[in-house]
Amino acid sequence: MTEGIPLIGGLLKFSRGPWELMNEIYTKHGEVVTVPLLHKKMTFLFGPSGASFVSRLSSLVYICLSDRGGRCAPSALSVSLAFSPALAVSPHFFNANDDKMSQTEVYDFNVPTFGKGVVYDVDVKVRSEQFRIVGEALRSAKLKEYVPQFVEESKLYFDKWGETGVVNLPDVFGELIILTASRTLLGKEVREHMFGEVADLYHDLDDGMRPISVLFPYLPTPYHRRRDAARAKMAEIFGKIIAGRRASGTSEPDMLQVLIDAKYQKVNGGRLLNDEEIVGLLIAVLFAGQHTSTITSSWTGLQMISHPDTWNAAVEEQKKVIKEQGKDITFDMLTGLDVLHRNIHEALRLGPPLIMVMRYAKEEFTVTTSKGKEFVIPKGHIVAASPTFSHRLKDVFQNPDAYEPDRFAAPRSEDKAKPFSYLGFGGGRHACMGQQFAMLQIKTIWSILLREFDMEMLDEFPEPDFTSMVIGPKPCRVRYTRKTKL
Repeated sequence: MTEGIPLIGGLLKFSRGPWELMNEIYTKHGEVVTVPLLHKKMTFLFGPSGASFVSRLSSLVYICLSDRGGRCAPSALSVSLAFSPALAVSPHFFNANDDKMSQTEVYDFNVPTFGKGVVYDVDVKVRSEQFRIVGEALRSAKLKEYVPQFVEESKLYFDKWGETGVVNLPDVFGELIILTASRTLLGKEVREHMFGEVADLYHDLDDGMRPISVLFPYLPTPYHRRRDAARAKMAEIFGKIIAGRRASGTSEPDMLQVLIDAKYQKVNGGRLLNDEEIVGLLIAVLFAGQHTSTITSSWTGLQMISHPDTWNAAVEEQKKVIKEQGKDITFDMLTGLDVLHRNIHEALRLGPPLIMVMRYAKEEFTVTTSKGKEFVIPKGHIVAASPTFSHRLKDVFQNPDAYEPDRFAAPRSEDKAKPFSYLGFGGGRHACMGQQFAMLQIKTIWSILLREFDMEMLDEFPEPDFTSMVIGPKPCRVRYTRKTKL
């Protein structure tokens, strides 16, 4: 089944946001739909029937294509999207190495933003080395240094609030997350002297990431031109900071310093990272965390405020740790906040920022549909999993549409019932390496808010904004009232 005006119909719908397109074609055509996107074709699989695929496929799963006589044309780049129970938890998708299921071909649209020579512009060996270096900045020892900076930035921000007021939480967290990230990742030079300029440049980089950018990242649009100008200016700013630190011998407790000091081990002759690589990795890390942490912080708060029992339980947890450990917010205290931890994970289950994650199939394999049709999937096809759909599967999660944080506690432990049933931070070989950083960042912010403010919703619970590349809540007013600190 095809959908849309030949060549351009699907493209126009996709450019308005993939969720609108997916919902429309599923409603009109059912399980398997091919959408033309100019020279490319996207083939989607919807519905629960994929549960029967795993028993027929051993480890090679996750793709079903529209019927083209049993084989898809090798010249057509197709995208297959799986939303069914078994497909959404495929070990092959998450555990296969890059020789079988690759990221590069599906995420290289990020190259204009991140820059040349990093992440998706390099081969797997170099990328693995770069991720190892970034991982050094996210080890527990470094994270312990970041927590006091999270606390300081958050307190400074909320100290500016009055006794009572009305805010939109996504706006609040969008500002605060980039403040804390600037302090711990980009360096004190940016935070203290150039934050406004760098924040504006980040906005232009972010604005240059549109649905159409996935297909045509170099299209000469106004937002792509602003993106490119912002990327060049960021390189100039950080080039001066890097040169200044190297010349003075200054060392700071931030990710920028880790990148300045780092050397490759198995590639590039063991040299230091050059300035362009340092800037590219900083931008990549900022992009990876900014939206996801902002959105997860927002959904967590909106859900807790809407469910007084969970809000009260989180407040009581803060009272308990203050009584037992004192008022200081520390790494060890944050890692012990089980109630808040479960609230964050449940908010992330119901509102994952990413509609889909993708891989590029580098080997041919065969699938069988629920009606018994077999299709040979040639190498070169793109495969995608949708956290948004898999997190609402009834055979994985009880009452999947309900907000129940205790589903993550024993004895339910629903996230552990099936492999890859919970994809809040991805999974397998490419699980999010910044998960602990994000959790500490979010827990710090909400620990302060739970201690210092009462909150109430002034609007109906917001719908997700599916027009965006990453899916957060639509605007929703919340009234805060300062209270006597716990």
